Amino acid sequence: MQRADLGDVQINYVIEGSDTAPTLVFAQGLGCDLRIWKQVVERLPKSLRILRYDMRGHGQSSCPEPPYRMGNLVRDSERLLDHLNIRDSLFVGHGLGGMVAQGLAIKRLDQVRAMVLSNTAAKLGMVDMWETRSAQVLGHGVSALEQDTMKRWFTRAFLKSNEIAPWRDMFLSQPENGYAGSCAAIAGTDFYTPTSGLRLPALGIAGTEDGVTPADLVRETVGLIPGSDVAIVRRAGHLPSVEQPDTYTQLLMEFIDRTGHLGIAR
Repeated sequence: MQRADLGDVQINYVIEGSDTAPTLVFAQGLGCDLRIWKQVVERLPKSLRILRYDMRGHGQSSCPEPPYRMGNLVRDSERLLDHLNIRDSLFVGHGLGGMVAQGLAIKRLDQVRAMVLSNTAAKLGMVDMWETRSAQVLGHGVSALEQDTMKRWFTRAFLKSNEIAPWRDMFLSQPENGYAGSCAAIAGTDFYTPTSGLRLPALGIAGTEDGVTPADLVRETVGLIPGSDVAIVRRAGHLPSVEQPDTYTQLLMEFIDRTGHLGIAR
């Protein structure tokens, strides 16, 4: 892992592959970190350059005081890609990362030539819901949300298995200020109008048992972009990259093939 010093924030990232290869960028959701992509990255071809990073306030990235704005998170990704000289990426964003993907594509089409909007939305929830959640975390820690979050993230079968332990630990390890700050960023975001103006290849991915961003919400968001597609992952909740990595990787590879991304040379 490496750290990019962007001045007001230090972003933790992992980059693999040749710097001349076509690039995939992975951005995680609220309460997660770059570990959610590990099983997928292991299944992807070595001919790709793959960047995973922790958003501010998550994982091993620095954690500025809350609140955050969506513009902060988009700007972080923009500066990180500039720092690594990445252009024409296929940007895969999950949850909060999917909102960042939309914002970055709106701002910097030179950095994003195609995107995957995974378990995300153009607008998610109401302001008072996010304010309540932020107050709970700041008052009682992320553990106050652990039980409810696991139920909304994962299928019942996965929750009963031994596989749940590392993902519960991942959630509980996230900084309180980072979680609360990101809640504020989501609360203040409505990308319906700007996302409807995008013209680039886009794939939506949803889980049949997602308790955070149901398939209809993902479909509604991705449907704003002409020519986009939606894929539904069965027996998966909010983190299909964790519960169904084989299916998730197959969907990514099919989208890479359709967009000709492996043929992009730098």
